[in-house]
Amino acid sequence: MRNHTLLNEFILRGIPQTEGLEAVLCAVFSFIYLFTLLGNLLILVAIVSSSTLHTPMYFFLGLLSIFDILFPSVTCPKMLLYLSGQSPVISYKGCASQLFFYHLLGSAEGCLYSVMSYDRFVAICHPLRYMLIMKPGVCVSLVVVAGLVGCLHATILTSFDFQLSYCGPNQVDYFFCDIPAVLPLACTDSALAQRVGSINVGFLALTLLISVCICYTRTGIAVLRIHSAEGRQKTFSTCSAHLIAILCAYGPVIIIYLKSTPNPLLGAMVQILNNIVSPMLNSLIYSLRNKEVQRSLKRVFRNVLLTVCE
Repeated sequence: MRNHTLLNEFILRGIPQTEGLEAVLCAVFSFIYLFTLLGNLLILVAIVSSSTLHTPMYFFLGLLSIFDILFPSVTCPKMLLYLSGQSPVISYKGCASQLFFYHLLGSAEGCLYSVMSYDRFVAICHPLRYMLIMKPGVCVSLVVVAGLVGCLHATILTSFDFQLSYCGPNQVDYFFCDIPAVLPLACTDSALAQRVGSINVGFLALTLLISVCICYTRTGIAVLRIHSAEGRQKTFSTCSAHLIAILCAYGPVIIIYLKSTPNPLLGAMVQILNNIVSPMLNSLIYSLRNKEVQRSLKRVFRNVLLTVCE
């Protein structure tokens, strides 16, 4: 990556049209961020500590919890710092790193959603062959591919954005370094970088969304064939939770990256939903309401209390 810039830092101007609300936003986002970390850590503890949860589905849910800890941690700590009155300055390398890891983790999590939809498809449509198809080696391979796709995606976007010259204004009119906020600051023509970003994000999002739709269409057909009403309800509950989380993930992509001139405030609100709120909701939607996870957590807390009391 070639660095032609004369700037060595940027200034994050924060969430558009929220002047004077910094203290309130700092309190709200601090609570959401801490709740996100705690909820996803509890899910990891529950999955690791219970041998009954050492299955492909919970392996992927555990990875989702790790992503939901890391993903908001790319942008939230810096945002909370300047909302609390600290310096809004971010270094050039820090800005590039923020953009890289945001798209790395975001796209890898999108791939993980597709893997999870395939896992549910196999579990419901081929239950007798489930453990044979979703062997540990296959699960690990799918996760490695998701990580490689995310890394390639983020490398392309970051390379095209930060090979441009940034020699003029350094105020990023947003709460973190992202493509729509950084590219307008370039001194050279950014049309190619904008085009590559839109095509790259659009192609990846569309491919993953189609794969999810195919898996869940076939899964839905299989669910309708289940004779037991209780079985249909349990299966539908699991699949609907997954679909809600997917809508929260792909909605912001469509609004932010595929729309040429999104409203600044609307874009920021949707990004906050994607960056901060969605990882918190995932811990509730997916796992904390799951009875097996709840039972595992109760056993963990009971063992901790017994150890303390002894």
